[in-house]
Formats: sequence, structure tokens, C-alpha cells
Amino acid sequence: MLPASVSYHPSSFITACHIPLLRMRLGQVSLSSHIQPMIRQPVTLQPTTFSPSQGEPGKAPICALATQPGGAIGIVRVSGEGALEVTDRIFRSKKRKHLTEAGGYTLHYGEILDKDGETIDDVLVSVFRAPHSYTGEDSTEIACHGSAYILNKVVQVLIKAGCRQAQPGEYTQRAYLNGKMDLSQAEAVADLIAASNRASHQIALSQLKGHFSSELSQLRKQLLKMTSLLELELDFSDHEELEFADRSELKVLAEKIHNRIITLTESFETGNALKRGIPVAIIGKTNVGKSTLLNCLLHEEKAIVSNIHGTTRDTIEDTTEIQGVTFRFIDTAGLRHTDDQIEQLGIRRAYAKLDEASIVLWVVDRQPTTEERMEMRHLTEEKKLITVFNKMDTMPAAARCPEVNPQVIYISAKLKQNITALETAIYEAAGLQTINENSVIITSARHYDALSHADESILRVINALNDGLSGDLISEDLRICLDQLADITGGQITTHEVLGNIFKNFCIGK
Repeated sequence: MLPASVSYHPSSFITACHIPLLRMRLGQVSLSSHIQPMIRQPVTLQPTTFSPSQGEPGKAPICALATQPGGAIGIVRVSGEGALEVTDRIFRSKKRKHLTEAGGYTLHYGEILDKDGETIDDVLVSVFRAPHSYTGEDSTEIACHGSAYILNKVVQVLIKAGCRQAQPGEYTQRAYLNGKMDLSQAEAVADLIAASNRASHQIALSQLKGHFSSELSQLRKQLLKMTSLLELELDFSDHEELEFADRSELKVLAEKIHNRIITLTESFETGNALKRGIPVAIIGKTNVGKSTLLNCLLHEEKAIVSNIHGTTRDTIEDTTEIQGVTFRFIDTAGLRHTDDQIEQLGIRRAYAKLDEASIVLWVVDRQPTTEERMEMRHLTEEKKLITVFNKMDTMPAAARCPEVNPQVIYISAKLKQNITALETAIYEAAGLQTINENSVIITSARHYDALSHADESILRVINALNDGLSGDLISEDLRICLDQLADITGGQITTHEVLGNIFKNFCIGK
């Protein structure tokens, strides 16, 4: 416990340890050196070189199409210092009102004009004032008809008026640099755009809302508390009258941090599988109906079905969605002893796919022997195993297992009987029932690596506390752990290359 006479301030420690984020220079752009009046008559719009008086190059106005071409309506987004002025140069309001005089969150009807003063389209322009916009900058969004010709013309006249074409992900990058979101939230924008099912959408939405950032913030607070207590011990070690932190309490706190980091890293397997599709291997002997079952689950004739043993000689994969989750089903060669070298290769691949799978559908058409059950349990001891009794239409009711077991499903793939029950069992085996927009699941390899390194540091802290090492050695590992967590949210120096790699996969208008 700390004596009342001694105070310490973690905030001052944060300031001492914090390394300010370097602003990225995004290159020179063209921007008119003065603001032209609103277009009333035909004028010539001439691009000029960048003027320092109008802000840094990274803040200069950019423009890009924010919607897919070909729709009824298209939106062109403009953002940056001078965005309202640039848009004003090509826009004529029906009410003869300048956009530069408009308030934020307002909508304006008018025309977009080309360099000769000819109308390109009737449009609606939305105005957003800094910092209350997506990027944190002054912004406009021009909604016009979705013709590719019209949209391209609008972008062209904006560029001539002083904008430059935005780079992929630059709007979100600016939102990050302007403090509208941290780096993990910025990455969630790309995940949200790419989400193809309910589960991946909810995970991305959770990260965008800051739930993952909040988890990291709590971890950082605990780490800062430990660091501050150790720093106090180092700074006042010659004051024998002071009572410093109990090492056993610090160890309990470190173990708590370790356990939470482990929970986050272990979620990466689920998160990664959700992105690619949760792998489900369909295995069993020849001619038990594996390929028929695959076709049934995919709702299409994907695999060749035949009464000839060994028809499937290679793995066949495809994805489908069950209750908002994407599953990747893998049909494999029938398991049996054979002298056919090609079929043997297919069987080896079947075992390899079995290793990759999270869920295994063991398809049988009769009661397996005890030896077969034991072998299958051994092969799938770390996986979710569902035994699928196929051909139930030819199986006497007395031959079925009397007990109710969610891991044993009776179906007829040929007649499509009880397939819904099997799909429910597959979904429940994935263990995703509790995923919602508040769930924190790691989907980024970058986040996983940073958390893994952070955990290595906290494990060294725990070992050092057990061994009674000095506070300065322990503090160093705590700082490393803090830095690793800061890397995820961009709370410390993040190099140009790292940011570029993160934002390069965004679409142009985001």
C-alpha cells in the first residue's frame, strides 16, 4: 500500500513514455492558391501548385467516387482543407447560396458545371464541417445520377478545381490521423466492407465501435498501474519508511493480464476461420454418400455421384452459409485400403484435410464397430465430431441409437431428409451462438502477432516477480508490453510502410 503522504501520477508517466505519432506526408498535390468566387458565368478552372497557406499536403482536398458505378445514384466524396471552396467552384445552388456559408449536416440542391459553365448534372450536396465528419475535415458528398460518364466528369472538374484523386483508403487514413478512430477501428472499416455473412459483419462492427480498443485500454491501464508502482519503488528506494507494492499483488495482476491476452489470442482461430469459412471435413468409407451430402449442403451438384467405389479421388471444396456463418465444406476420398496409387494419394489428402478441419462429419451407413469408433475419436480428439448416419430411409428404426445425442444425426442425403437438423448441429458445433456486435474476436494477423509478443513480455514479468528480480528489469518488460498493445491502436510511432500496408487494401472512395 502507498502511504497517504506519497502521491504518484500515472498520467505523468504516460507523458514521459508516450512517443507522438508521426504525421505522414502524402505527397504534393495541386490546389488553387486562392479561393475563386462561386461560378455564375463560364470560367476557366486552372489547377495550380500546392500552396502552403492552404494547409499541409496531407490535408489538401481529395476526391473520389464513394459508391460502385452503375447504380441509380452515385456519390463523389470531397475532403480536406478547402473542400467546401473547391466544391463551391463547380456547384451552382438553386438558392444562390455559397457552400462556404453553409452549416454542417446540411443538404443543398443545385447543378454541377463544367469549365464552360455547362450543366453536367442536377445534384444534392451534403456539407460536413470539421471535426464533425468521417475524416474529421471539412467534407462534401455530391449525390448525382449513377451514370459512369456523369461521375467521371464530376471527378474531372473537381480535380481541375483543385482536388487530387484520393488514394485507396485515404479517407479512413485521414480519419485515423485526425483522431476520429484508432488504427484497429480503421482496419475494421475494411472488414465491415468485406463482410459476407452475419458473423463477420458483427465482429467487424464490434471492432469499429471500439470494443476491442476498450479491451486494450483496460489492459494498458493495468500495465500502467504496475509500471507506476514499480517506478515509485525505484525513485524512492532509499526511503525506508515507505511501504511499496506487494510483489504477490503485482503477480496476481500480471497473471490477470496474461489470462486476458490469452483469451484474445485464442479467439484468432475462430476469427480467421470466420473470414475464410469454418472448415468442415466430410469423411467416411467409400459409397456411404459423402459426395451426395456435399451436394445437398451446397444446394448444387458440385461433386460427381456414382455407385462405383473410389469415385472421389481428390478433395472438393466449396462454401455455403448456415444461420449467418460461412462454412467451407471439404468432400474427401473414401477411406479404405486400396492398391490404386491415385486413390491412395486422394486418401492421404483426406487425412491432411482432416487435420485442417475444425468440424468433422463422419458419414456412415451402418453402426460402426468399436474399433472404428475408437480410431475416429483418436483422429478427431481436438475437433468437433458429428457422426452422420446416412441412408436413414433404408435403415430400420430399431437399428438407430436409442439415446438422444446432438453429435449423432440421422439423414437421407439422397431424399434430403433431416438436413436442417444436420445444419443446426454444424452451426452449434462451431460455438458461435453468442457472437454479437459486442463480441471481441481477433481477425487480424497483425493484432495476433502484437498480442502474442505482449504476452511473451508479461510472462517474463511473472517469472521476474517469482524470481525476485529488481524493479528496473521488470519495468522494461512492462514497457515492451505497453508498446505492443499501442502498436495495435496506433498509439505510438507507426511507420509510413506499416500504415501504407494497412490502408492499401481499401477501396478508393473509403
